[in-house]
Amino acid sequence: MFIGVLLILTWFVLLLRYPAKAFPVSLAALFGLGLVALWVVWLDNREASQLARLDLRLSYAPSSSNPQRCPEDRPLLVQLNNGNKVPLLELKWRVAAYAPGDTVNLADNLYAAPHYRGPGELQAGASWEDCLPLPPLRPGYRPQTLEFRAERLQGTFSD
Repeated sequence: MFIGVLLILTWFVLLLRYPAKAFPVSLAALFGLGLVALWVVWLDNREASQLARLDLRLSYAPSSSNPQRCPEDRPLLVQLNNGNKVPLLELKWRVAAYAPGDTVNLADNLYAAPHYRGPGELQAGASWEDCLPLPPLRPGYRPQTLEFRAERLQGTFSD
């Protein structure tokens, strides 16, 4: 913080004392900073649009209701389809649980809660399915009555 303030004060003094030399350098630095900012915004928008083309569905599907589904210790069925034109390299997310029609997240996302990750590399147009453990839920709620959603998606894609 101190170094930043010192740099700004030095730049301001140089701009006042030597305007003919400091002004063109300041414009070049501002132009370079603008290019970096545009590049970062473009990358962020590209990642957001790629994450939006992923179809990630979560459902409670224990084997007691259907023997073809998930084991009792991992009853959360995850279905992922990569709708992008490039392979998905890594995907992380948090699981949220909502009562139908409600906006309060009923999953306790504590430090000890499971961390959810995708399959690793998933080719363009490919699908992946797996069973994962449930997040800890607030007391008094049953998982079969809740809707599960993936939130805070973070992913990397091949270029």
